This record gives sequence, structure tokens and C-alpha cells, in this order.
Amino acid sequence: MQVPILNGVFADATGDFRTAYPLNRVPVPKSTGISEGYLRPADGIVTFGAGPGVGRGGIAWNGALYRVMGTKLVRVSDSGGVTTLGEVGGSEMVAMDYGFDRLGVWSAGHLYFWTGDTFLQVTDPDMGAVHGGCYLAGYWLSTDGTSIIATDLNDPTSVNPLRYGSAESDPDEIMAVARLKSELVAFGRHSVEFFSNIGGAGFPFSRIEGAQVSRGMIGRRAFAPLGESFAFVGSARNEAPAVYMLGAGTSAKISTREIDVMLSGYGDDALSSMYVESRTEKGHQHLLIHLPDVTLCYDLAASQAAEEPVWFRLSSAVVGTSRYRARGFVRCYDRWIVEDPLSSSLGAMTSDVGSHYGSHVGWQFDTLVIYNQSKGAAIHEIELVALPGRVAFGDAPVVWTSYSEDGETWSMERPTPAGAQGNRRARIAWRRQGRIRGYRMQRFRGTSDAHVGFVRLEVQPEGLNV
Repeated sequence: MQVPILNGVFADATGDFRTAYPLNRVPVPKSTGISEGYLRPADGIVTFGAGPGVGRGGIAWNGALYRVMGTKLVRVSDSGGVTTLGEVGGSEMVAMDYGFDRLGVWSAGHLYFWTGDTFLQVTDPDMGAVHGGCYLAGYWLSTDGTSIIATDLNDPTSVNPLRYGSAESDPDEIMAVARLKSELVAFGRHSVEFFSNIGGAGFPFSRIEGAQVSRGMIGRRAFAPLGESFAFVGSARNEAPAVYMLGAGTSAKISTREIDVMLSGYGDDALSSMYVESRTEKGHQHLLIHLPDVTLCYDLAASQAAEEPVWFRLSSAVVGTSRYRARGFVRCYDRWIVEDPLSSSLGAMTSDVGSHYGSHVGWQFDTLVIYNQSKGAAIHEIELVALPGRVAFGDAPVVWTSYSEDGETWSMERPTPAGAQGNRRARIAWRRQGRIRGYRMQRFRGTSDAHVGFVRLEVQPEGLNV
């Protein structure tokens, strides 16, 4: 019998069935003739360079990579060399955008510009303390939490306080402003409003009536572009946080109950400092929600293909979960370049290995419940149908399995070889797996040296009438 592996089930101490999303394994809904989907290894990270401090965000502009590292704005070359351009202060994640002739950085309450040869700070006192912004239609837009501030069209270092705007549908704090095609989006804590460019002597953007959304964003960086819109983590008033896709006047929930439960375990204070970003490549449209001890990832394209939400988890731990050591994804120099939130290192994503900066990380996935209508079964063999033999020379990878009969406590793990390099006919199988007395969940675990894709789990049971 075939057992699904794209996600699994476990139980918690409250007697609740929970969804077990794969860890460092990417679900791919694809008909292979063997199954309707498989789990491929998550991309690894190789060292690309190092800067003057921990990375705080980046952007590609005019064919070059720019990042804020520590308190410095730097330019990173295609070989990983770092050139310091200016001092921007602060320690939080920054916002970055660019216009036709300059790059903008919102950091530590200020707006800074790099023109290609000159670094400067906007010192107009009418700017106030800003904590994010964007470029749209010639204007550099910022927010101080209460107002939307637009620079002068002819002088991006000048601000006229008579040209301030505001979000009026809800008196909540403005968390961020962003550009969506030709419209300005103001994310509030409990609402989202859309504005169109009308020009004129006052605030150059006018609120679009009927386009506002009655849910808002929980943190200043808790949103990212996804598909043709934005995804964000937030809620309405008197509502628990969840993950939504933004529409004109609507918000569609994309988080599952399990994701909502996981988010609720952090508390609003921790969630308010989260960093959300997106990465689109090779048929995947990933939304990455970076949390203190794990990164949750939603795949929009896979979800549309599977007609159900597809989620998985990313971590840099060998066992269990820990902070994922890749954030600030920027596509530049024909690769994805990231920063390490725990050091001053820069990395490049690769599908050739699953390790992170030369260190192995762990992976894990569970199955759905194996059940024989309360009659029980003897399990003669279980086999992971896989793509073995694609590992580094000299590695002898191992896959461990364990099972649970209550969804909470697990048996002793049993290992089996996963196939050395070139051994592409290796069978990843376990024999004499005992009996099922009621129901069973199976768990599989390994490390990144087992660089193996898994297609299906095959179980050979013998039904019992007891």
C-alpha cells in the first residue's frame, strides 16, 4: 500500500491531531507515474563572502548587489568582495528601493541615498523619523507610523509638510508603505488602503474608495510580494494572526490551521519583529516567514497545482529546528545571494548540496496515519522509493525511521543505508517493522549528506483479525 509523504500527522498533549510539515524537504506536486508528488532536498548554502556586520537586507540595482551589513551600506561584487559606501546606523532589517538615478535606504529612522558616486542623508526636519518606504512615480514615500510622507518631485531630499497624507479608514498605526504596480499600498496594523497617483499641489495620492481591506499587518516587515500581489502576516481587530494574500478590497487566508497554531505560540511581540520575503524560481513561488527558531515556507505555485495549501519548514539545525541561516534573498550575478542572520557571512544558494556554510543540517518528514479499521496489521517491510546515489563521493548517508502509536511518543530509531555515490539502485527499506495494534504514524529523518529525493512510501502489511 502507498502512504502519502508530502505532509504527515502527529498529536500533542491536548489530544489534538496536528499537521507535520516536512523539514528541509520541499514538496513538489508532480505526477511521476510513481506518485502524484515527491519531496526534494531543500537548497543548500555555500559561503560567498563576508561583510562588516550582520546583513540587514539587500537589493540588486544597475547590475550590482547592495546590502546593509552592520551599520554600513555596502556594494558586493560578483566575487563576494565588499565595498563600504556609507553609514546608515541601526540594527533592524532595513527597507530598500531604487528610482531612475538613485538607491534609497530606510534605516534607523532616516532615509539615505546612494547615487552611484555620492552617499547622502535626507536631513530635512519635515521628514521626521521614518521606518520604511518605497519609490513610486518619481516620489520617495515614507511613513512615520501616522502619516505618509512624500518627497518633492524635483528634489528627493526636500519634504513639504503640506504634502503629507494619511490612511483614513482606520485610526491604526501605519506599519509600512509599498508599491503595487502603479498604486501605493499603506499597510496598517488592522487595515490596508490603496492610493492612486493624482498629482496636484497637496498630497499626490488619493485613496481608492472601496479598495480598503479590514485586516492589517502585525510587523513592519511582515509582508512580501507574491504572485501579482502581496502576502502578509496579520489580523483584523480582535482576531488571531494568520497569513493572507492581499486583494483589492479582500484578503484571502493562505495559512492552514497548523500554521495558525504555530504562529500563536510566539506571541504578538515576537511576531512583530518577524521578517517576511519571497523567492520565485524553477516553478516555485515561495513565501518565507522567518521566525526565531524556524522559517515557514508557503509555495503559491505548488498550492495552485495541488489545489490545497502547500507548506514546509526550513532550519539550519542538525536535530530539531533552529534559526534558518539564509535571509535577504537577492537574485544577482546569476545566483541567489543571501545573508546569515547569525554572522557577517554572505551565502549563495545551491541545489548541489544540502549543507549550510559547510555544516550538515537535518531533515525530517512524517506520514499520515496508517490504519486497518481497528483490526491491526503485521508490517513485513516499508520502503522509501527514492532517487539515491546522488551524494558526495565518500559519504555513506543513513536514513532513520521511527513510529508512533499515539502520535506523541516515538519508538527507537532504526537506520538503513541511503546509497553511496553512483549506487542509484539502492533500496531504502526496513524489514520486520512489527505490528499495528490500532494505528501508526511513521517518521523519517536524516542529514544533508543524504541528498536524496523521495517519491513515495511503500508499506507491505498483513492484515490481522484481532
